[in-house]
Amino acid sequence: MSKLISYYEEHGDRFIEGLKELLRIPSISALPAYQADVRRAADFLVDDLRRMGLDSVELIEGDGHPIIYAEKMDSPGKPTVVLYGHYDVQPPDPIDEWKSPPFEPTVRGDDLFARGAVDDKGQMWILLKAVEGLLAVDGKLPVNVKVLIEGEEETDGGMIAKYLAEHGSELEADAALICDTEMFAPGLPTITTGVRGIIYCEIDVTAAKTDLHSGNYGGVAPNPMQAMAEIITGLKGKDGRILIPGFYDDVQAPTDAELAAWKKLPFDADEYRKAEIGCTELTGESDFGPLERIWARPALDVHGIRGGFTGDGAKTVIPAKALAKVSMRLVPAMDADKIAKAFCDHVRALTPKGTVVEPRVLAASPSAVVSTDSPFVVKAAEALKETFSKDTVYIRCGGSIPVVGLFGDAGISPVLIGFGLPDDNLHAPNEKFHIPNFHKGVEAIGRYLRMLGE
Repeated sequence: MSKLISYYEEHGDRFIEGLKELLRIPSISALPAYQADVRRAADFLVDDLRRMGLDSVELIEGDGHPIIYAEKMDSPGKPTVVLYGHYDVQPPDPIDEWKSPPFEPTVRGDDLFARGAVDDKGQMWILLKAVEGLLAVDGKLPVNVKVLIEGEEETDGGMIAKYLAEHGSELEADAALICDTEMFAPGLPTITTGVRGIIYCEIDVTAAKTDLHSGNYGGVAPNPMQAMAEIITGLKGKDGRILIPGFYDDVQAPTDAELAAWKKLPFDADEYRKAEIGCTELTGESDFGPLERIWARPALDVHGIRGGFTGDGAKTVIPAKALAKVSMRLVPAMDADKIAKAFCDHVRALTPKGTVVEPRVLAASPSAVVSTDSPFVVKAAEALKETFSKDTVYIRCGGSIPVVGLFGDAGISPVLIGFGLPDDNLHAPNEKFHIPNFHKGVEAIGRYLRMLGE
């Protein structure tokens, strides 16, 4: 490993500069105005993969943003590992809360700030640079590698879902290495063993044929904003319990071993509340601890409400329509289709008098759990321990990574190793990546692939 680590150290600054180039591309997959930039990011990665010496580098085209494919299959008899990542990013809003421009990578202290720095361009870049070092030092890879990098993870993931449904078995891979999670705490090597599923919905409420003057019609005209408030408060109680009939019927509790392991983690609920969230009190189901609520309990959240007048000054208008965006996080054994139907039925049942309510599902994916007994997970824990000189811990993730379940369905063992930190501001202003974690991550992945090949 000494020669490999020396290579990573000698080229570490160049790796960061290359990452900065990628971060300057505003590859926002959710906004049509950035379609050309999303394609530019894909082309950037294709060029880098070819420069590194990977084979069969191509863009897989379809109805959405392309998937990048590449491979290096020069190790007969060795495992085949898929390296997965995504090159698209979230919108940077609200812009005025960024301390530096979101698409002008800026280093402050040991942190690199930019949209996509940790989710997922920086962590995906770790995988590619680990491979680059192995090829440069050894002339070949210790295992067979296939690269799949998508451009729709932050939207609906339609392209990768269709590709794996149609071609997953053809990949003939043993494991999928996914670097899109985080460490539980600084310096603590971490493997994620479960992710929550997600259902993302919109609710439309309409009433009058046009906006109305509240002086002339207030008291008789139905108000979609008031109606929306009534619907939303009918979705979840003040105690955090979701009020959709049958919502909890199939929830599968974590094992006793998992719960015992989580209790040993260095976690202080009050410090978490103050440092990470910055609120006065945690909410949710008080019968469960914060980690269990995040990792092993379902959730429902409202992400935005649109309608009426929100500008400066006063305008006495009763809006004709309102819209809300709502998502639900799912845990093991919950059926996404069943919950989506229950949600829509419940929303319609809450329809206030004089309004027309239409819920619709934009995207849905189930939760996924990974066994710690997988030999690929076991080796990952060993590689992380050797790199960080600490025992690896196992956690779940409250977020959703749909591709984890898709790989599992294709018979490919997912391995989730992350090098982000809890305060990296994913999906928020001032997203960052701790630069020492980037360098340690490159070393850890290089070590892991070496160990798999032994």
